[in-house]
Amino acid sequence: MQSIHATELREKLENGESLHIIDVREQDEYEAGHIPNVPLYPLSEFPQVTEKLAQDNVYHVICRSGGRSQTACDYLESQGYKVVNVDGGMLAWDGDIEA
Repeated sequence: MQSIHATELREKLENGESLHIIDVREQDEYEAGHIPNVPLYPLSEFPQVTEKLAQDNVYHVICRSGGRSQTACDYLESQGYKVVNVDGGMLAWDGDIEA
């Protein structure tokens, strides 16, 4: 499985790359601050929420620090999805945030 640091993810977005990013934290964490236009798919609601994901996309998965996103990536990869774990998570994110 691939991984990328949160700063590298920000740089890719700033350079205009079109990426599919999902946030796997819980609702209250997401509402406290998240990357603009990134949807919430709480890990606690897997596998139900994953039915909304297209198999042909590569998903960058982010959480608070990288642990839950790793778990989500392991699950998604086992289901045939292409995933990239965001190391450091939102704690390492230094880009725009909306609440």
